[in-house]
Amino acid sequence: MKRLYIIVEGQTEQEFVKSLLSPYLTERGILNVTPVLIRTSKTGKGGFVNYAHLKNDAKRLLSSAKDDFIVSTFVDFFRCPEVPFKERWAGIANHEEQVAEMEKCVAEDINDHRFVPYIQLHEFEALLFSSNAGFKEYFSPLEQEKTNAIVRAYANPEDINSSPDKAPSKRLLAIHANYDKILEGNLIALCVGIDTILNRCPRFKNWIKKLIAACHD
Repeated sequence: MKRLYIIVEGQTEQEFVKSLLSPYLTERGILNVTPVLIRTSKTGKGGFVNYAHLKNDAKRLLSSAKDDFIVSTFVDFFRCPEVPFKERWAGIANHEEQVAEMEKCVAEDINDHRFVPYIQLHEFEALLFSSNAGFKEYFSPLEQEKTNAIVRAYANPEDINSSPDKAPSKRLLAIHANYDKILEGNLIALCVGIDTILNRCPRFKNWIKKLIAACHD
């Protein structure tokens, strides 16, 4: 069984991997799942503002000649820095198709069969809209009504992003001004549950299926 390293852009994603993904994957035989915060400098970690930082981390993890591990990524498409081969993805209007092409470009740039890139459409908060369960637990009744309207409006939460100010996190801040991504984000995700997220978010589900297959290969 192969080990799994997931490069993440922040503490929210790091905790999500620990609290939701790792237990789910452990049940499916992947016993070593480690989130790795992007290194932004020799002493700094967290934040995906430069593709070179992610590439450096991926190359560092993949520097071993061993074949007993897989490296993946869990970063947001929203405000994603430019990735290689811009001429291939920049002109694609459909966001899902654009992200898919960006992932292919990153995979080609890293060029290692142990590397499985993933870019979350459109950002981590989209997963929280898989149900209203978490918002019912931590938001006021009026706020819950507003979040529920968004949940009901989208069959696929990954489609939530009609404009930069309508990204999932921006919608949450408009409803709940004190939204704390690191603290509340994962508490809400725990209430929603990994099974509901997988059922509602097809790109995310496909990524998890790829990771399981790669780790069992």
